[in-house]
Amino acid sequence: MRVLIVEDTRDVGEAVLASLDRAGFACDLAATLDDADEALAVQAYDAIVLDINLPDGDGRDLLKGLRRKGSQTPVLMLTAEFDVTARVEALDLGADDYLVKPFDLRELEARLRVLLRRETGRADNTMILGDLRFDASAKAVRIAGVSVQMTRREMALLSLMLAHHGQILSKERLFDGLFSFDRSEVGTNTIELYVARLRKKLAGSRVKIETHRGLGYRLAAENG
Repeated sequence: MRVLIVEDTRDVGEAVLASLDRAGFACDLAATLDDADEALAVQAYDAIVLDINLPDGDGRDLLKGLRRKGSQTPVLMLTAEFDVTARVEALDLGADDYLVKPFDLRELEARLRVLLRRETGRADNTMILGDLRFDASAKAVRIAGVSVQMTRREMALLSLMLAHHGQILSKERLFDGLFSFDRSEVGTNTIELYVARLRKKLAGSRVKIETHRGLGYRLAAENG
């Protein structure tokens, strides 16, 4: 899943980026509203982590602009303000959640998972397809009850395909979900490598990755 982090405090932004990267999110970091606008102009995101106080303005203005354009991208606000009024205003403007600084990085990750669950209509962190069971919070994959070891990137790919199972996802869409802007040396053909690796891990299960030439890949469960 691709996340935009809009945070001007360098150590906070880098800590969030590193934590979410370890959790399997592809993250881009913007230090100003202008940087965020540039990123949003060329990239779609599954969620946005947005600080209120930024060097060139108020994060709530970016939020208002997104909602005016009809964007439904989940937004989690970060604020150093303990004033309830500021938090209520952010929620009324369309924010989906907020965290008051300082915060625990584990809580930020958990709250993002909640927002992404809402988008896919799930009640918890477990995704099930056929005999495959993936627990995003525990980072555990089981096939027919047997634990399967996967790398962080393989889990990220599996999570993305499970969230959109039954749909054909292009290589470009999968690439966007797995890699941030700072991985520009990685090409979309890398997706073929990760798909091949994931196929091997799913061998013997009732869940298959279909290749649709010229279109992309589809995750589906076999009948029976």
